[in-house]
Amino acid sequence: MTDYVPIDCGLHSQYELAIMHRQRLRLSWTTDTLPVMARTVIAEDIFTRDGQEFLQVRDEKGREHTIRLDRITACIFPTGSE
Repeated sequence: MTDYVPIDCGLHSQYELAIMHRQRLRLSWTTDTLPVMARTVIAEDIFTRDGQEFLQVRDEKGREHTIRLDRITACIFPTGSE
């Protein structure tokens, strides 16, 4: 049993497009140990594990982060002019 809450399908599609286009995103999310993380990242993959969905990203320093989608508190997607 998990407390995972599925995200909106439209938002899920935006993450998939960001992966396809290797776009930079500005994300904020919570973790089990930190109240808020905020990074500019490139989304690399989206996957399901144990009934939960995750976004695999790489930050500007090359560090990988695996973020449960329902723990993302804010995301700024690039506009068409970026």
